[in-house]
Amino acid sequence: MSVHAICISRAIWVGAEDIATEIAKELGFRYVDEEIVNLAAKQRNLSPTVVADAERRKSLLGQLIADISRGGVGELINYIPSQEALPTGNDDLRVLIRDAIRDTASQGNVVIVAHAASYALRGRTDILRVLITGTPLARAKRWLLTSGGKSPAEAAETIRASDEARAHYLKRFYGVDAERPEDYDITISTDNLSAAQATELIIRAARAVGANSLAAASVKTGWDRAPASAGGPPA
Repeated sequence: MSVHAICISRAIWVGAEDIATEIAKELGFRYVDEEIVNLAAKQRNLSPTVVADAERRKSLLGQLIADISRGGVGELINYIPSQEALPTGNDDLRVLIRDAIRDTASQGNVVIVAHAASYALRGRTDILRVLITGTPLARAKRWLLTSGGKSPAEAAETIRASDEARAHYLKRFYGVDAERPEDYDITISTDNLSAAQATELIIRAARAVGANSLAAASVKTGWDRAPASAGGPPA
C-alpha cells in the first residue's frame, strides 16, 4: 500500500475515534492521538512522569489547545515541572506540534487523529486526508443518548464552542480562513452513515489510492523514458 498515513480530522460527537480505531486495526496501522503531544513533550525534555501519565497527557493537550486559542501559554506551567522546558511563544508551540506530526507520519503505517494533521502534511502524496463531520443536530442527538440527562441546549452550546475553537486552531496554526471539503481527499458525514459504513469507505479509499499510485508509477512519460540513441528518432 502506498498510503503511509491516514490523517483524520473531525468535529466532536461524530464517532471519529471509533472509526479511526477500526481503520487502524483493519490495516495493521498504529492509532495516534495523544501521542502527538507526548512526542512534542519529549522533544522539549519534559518529565518522563508527565509523559507516561495518561491523565496528565489529556490535561496537557486540553490546556495546550485552550492556551493557543487564548493566545498565550501561561497555564501550561501547571503541567510542566521545568519552566525552562516551556516553549517561549506561540510560534514555538506551532512548530512543536507540526514537527511531532511530521515525525509520526514519516514512520509510516499510522492513523493520526486530530491536531490538523492533514494541513501539517499537505503536499505529500502518501497521505490520505479524511474529514469526518456531521450536522450540529445529529451530533447533539448522538451525545444526548449517553450524556446522562444533559439538555439539548448544553449540547448545542458545546458544539458551537468546539467548532469555533477548531476554526480558531486552524487559523492560528495553518492560516486557514475556512475549512473546505477540497482540503481533504474524502469528506464523510456520519448523520446517516454508521461507524462501520464510514470505516469501510475510508479503508476502500486508502486501498484505492495505493492501487492508483502503483499504476501511475508504471506509466512512463517523456521525462522518464530512456534517451534515444544518437542520430535516431526519439523513443
